[in-house]
Formats: sequence, structure tokens, C-alpha cells
Amino acid sequence: MSELATQPETCTGTIGADLPRRLVAEAIGTALLIVAVVGSGIMASRLSPGDVGLQLLENAAATAGALTALILIFGAVSGAHFNPVVTLVDRANGDIATRDAVAYIAAQVIGGCAGAVVANLMFELPAVNVATTDRSSGALWLSEVVATVGLLLVINGCVRSGRASVVAFAVGLWIGGAYWFTSSTSFANPAVTIARTLSDSFAGIAPSSAPMFVAMQLVGAALAYALIRFLFPPVDAGPTRPS
Repeated sequence: MSELATQPETCTGTIGADLPRRLVAEAIGTALLIVAVVGSGIMASRLSPGDVGLQLLENAAATAGALTALILIFGAVSGAHFNPVVTLVDRANGDIATRDAVAYIAAQVIGGCAGAVVANLMFELPAVNVATTDRSSGALWLSEVVATVGLLLVINGCVRSGRASVVAFAVGLWIGGAYWFTSSTSFANPAVTIARTLSDSFAGIAPSSAPMFVAMQLVGAALAYALIRFLFPPVDAGPTRPS
């Protein structure tokens, strides 16, 4: 999920090369992540009608497993962000140029929306099936802050302690667990939030609820950035790469 998720000592060099290939990886990876989130939610509601707890377990397990695999697949290509807040924190840390960060976020949002359409079609639903599930309360918004802070600390904590090779597994475990210990079921991703408005299913979120989710995710990203700078201060105070 982080540009540092493969070999942190070489990430700066990777960032500057072959942007189109990295954007395709981000778009495909985010699309497949949404396919997993939405598709498993639809399947869970059909296989376990009337048992919301079991539906959540099935949705969480499928999402965590798919996310782990996707990071392992695309980490060496783009860093496997699949998430605008991951990209924004990498930009704030100077690990990705502004132009590239903007392009990453666009690819993630476009890919996520395409993934929602694919998931709908796989289950014989309308391609664009606008969600009607209202998710609006202070508890849900707080949950999104907590989920986002935790996700970014997991990524950066692993990388900055020399354990970048386990990021995929750590992120999968965090997201799988946060499905259960946050009342929002841990969206923690603006691109995922936007995409989930396009499927009126178990994983859907009404368009009217999405803006506050995204806002709280951005608040979480800001808090996480401050914590990352405090807990893992830069070793090298040398000049940073220009945007």
C-alpha cells in the first residue's frame, strides 16, 4: 500500500520511471480490490441471508485475502497504493512527486469505479446501481479516522523499521480486523468510498454519506502523517527531491 512497500532504499528511483505502467497497475489493483469488496459483499448476502454477522465475516475475509494478494502482485510495479491517503502521505514525505501523486489518485478513483461496475455485472445487477445505504453518524466518522490512522501507521511502521517485506500481510490483517472493531467496517480509502456508492449492495454507501467519510479519512491521514513524523523521524536531513 505504500511506495515504500517493496524496497524502500530504491523507491525514489522507482518513482521517477515509467509512469504509465505504474498508473495502469494502480488502476487495475484498485479495480480488483473493489471487485473483491463489492463482489464478496453481494455473495455473502446471497449465501447467508438473515445473518449479518456471517455476511460481515465473509466480506472481511475475502477483502483481506484479496488485498494481501494485490499488494504482493503490484507492489514492485507501483508500490500498490490503491488508496489516495497512502499516496498523499507519501507525497507529504517527499517519496512521490506532485504530478505523479495527482495521476495516482485519478487512476485509483477511475479504477475503483470501474471495479464496482464489474462487480455489479458479475452478479447480474445493473452496471451502475447507486447505493441507498445511509452511513452517517459521529461514531462512523470517528471510526474512519481510527481506521485510516491505523492503516497508515501499519504501512509506515513496517517500512521504517526495516520490515517492508511484510507490509502486504500486515495491511491485510489490519483491514480484516478493522472490519470488526470499527463501526464503519473500515473503508479507510477515499477511492473505495467513492466506488462503493455505485453498488446498492451489502458494501454500498449512499452518495450523500460519502463526503463525510472521505473528509474523515483525510483527517485521519493528516493525524497519521504527524504521528509518523514524530515516531519515525527522518534519518537523513538532506535535500528532498523537487516536485
